[in-house]
Amino acid sequence: MSRQQIQTIYDRLFERFGPQHWWPGETPFEIIVGAILTQNTNWTNVEKAIGNLKKAGVLTPDKLHALDVGALAELIRPAGYFNIKAGRLKHFLDRLFERFEGQLDRLGALPADRLREELLSIKGIGPETADSIALYAFDKPVFVVDAYTGRILGRHGLLEPQAGYEEVRMLFESTLPRDVRLYNEYHALLVRLGKEHCKPKPQCAGCPLEDLPHTINWQEY
Repeated sequence: MSRQQIQTIYDRLFERFGPQHWWPGETPFEIIVGAILTQNTNWTNVEKAIGNLKKAGVLTPDKLHALDVGALAELIRPAGYFNIKAGRLKHFLDRLFERFEGQLDRLGALPADRLREELLSIKGIGPETADSIALYAFDKPVFVVDAYTGRILGRHGLLEPQAGYEEVRMLFESTLPRDVRLYNEYHALLVRLGKEHCKPKPQCAGCPLEDLPHTINWQEY
């Protein structure tokens, strides 16, 4: 993958779609909760769950940590897998209070690599969720990889079918400047392209990357 190829894709997506203002969330904590809740569901359902937490007045680390896990599960029911996700939120909050006195700024003060390690050691938080938290909640220069990323780059011949998460992440981080705003915008633009054009059944007509060499025969990332 060349720097020029990566830059060309970014330039075309930005020219077509413009700034994406992503990730949705009024506070770093809301972004963290959203990143955990969005696993295996769509954002509309996450918004409903977060809306329930706001209405209940518990969308703070202190209040959510004190909330019974069963009550939490009921509040986040719209997000799906609500019992599992309630547990994951509790695991995150337990770590936050055990090691960082419940202070998000203390967790966020860790260097990017150390923060990633800390998040990945929490039960239920995988690489995509950890990197979303690092980038969007704590402004760390960590590139977020998701299914859209793999599908788009794979179809354009920039990835091998067997490429894993870390390999894809490092390809971006070794090719692009370590810039939080760039990583934020690039990931959001790839999500936009994946939703509008590079779907499992691709809609190539009108795609901003349509004239670049590509194939629709790609094994999903």
